[in-house]
Amino acid sequence: MTQTTDSPRQAPPAIGFVGLGHMGAPMAANLLRADWDVTVWNRSAAALEWLAAEGARTASGVAELRDANVIIFMLPDLGFIEEAAEPLLAAWREAPPTQGTVVVIMSSVSPQAVQVFGARVAEASGGRATVIDAPVSGGTVGAEKGTLAIMAGGDAADFERIAPVLDSMGTTVRLLGPLGSGSLAKACNQLLVGTTMAALAEAAELAESSGMDVPALFEVLAGGLAGSNVLRLGGPKIAAKDYTPTGPAKFMHKDLGFVLESAAAVGSATPMASAGHALYGTLKDQGLGDQDLTVVRETIARLGTGNKPSPR
Repeated sequence: MTQTTDSPRQAPPAIGFVGLGHMGAPMAANLLRADWDVTVWNRSAAALEWLAAEGARTASGVAELRDANVIIFMLPDLGFIEEAAEPLLAAWREAPPTQGTVVVIMSSVSPQAVQVFGARVAEASGGRATVIDAPVSGGTVGAEKGTLAIMAGGDAADFERIAPVLDSMGTTVRLLGPLGSGSLAKACNQLLVGTTMAALAEAAELAESSGMDVPALFEVLAGGLAGSNVLRLGGPKIAAKDYTPTGPAKFMHKDLGFVLESAAAVGSATPMASAGHALYGTLKDQGLGDQDLTVVRETIARLGTGNKPSPR
């Protein structure tokens, strides 16, 4: 979404972007392509150099982003975000930011913990900065193409103000409720993705062990009620036992933990999430956590063969 003189904004907001990994780097690149003023920070220099070549400004530390109107964090978990944000919050305690500054957490984090972080940001900024949690779904392909689904939680007025920024990174952008709602929506998303991927892996192992052609099975399943984006994207990799990472499988264990945490807070039953959380915990214990989510097939294979790796 390129900004034009018809925009109701007097000037486009300055954006700070923290975390330029597999997802963050292409997301920041899409902001640049949409003509936003973007300043980036990352621990490693390579991603900074690439974004600078794309037109981004670079910061030597997160505190340098203190005057940005929108500050986006895309780091592995809230603990990393809190550590990275501490110099920023310290700077705001000395001199508060502009009223209406928005901190956007686009990582998958705990719905409860992000509410606590929101209170810390409000305290440090003298009430001038607020937090919106806006985790994403769509993987690296969606991040590169700008077609992410973005699930947001926070104040409605803040969301409306930053919606054009989010629109530059995703095609489905929704406010789902107060702070924490976006993270809960992402947890629900991961419940569906994680358990569906595990079910596909289980079906593949059962079919292959029974002498069936797994790609043919998945082709038939895709034409019926079992068809899904998870099958379309993950099925070929599961069938081929291709576990080349597009995102570490270990994060699914973390995300399903957020489902269990949120369910416990409201007394909701979680039989599928509990089973998935245990399975992906086993995956991590097997040392497979850095491979693609589709490696859950290898986990299931080992469970069926006395913990011996399946033939490749």
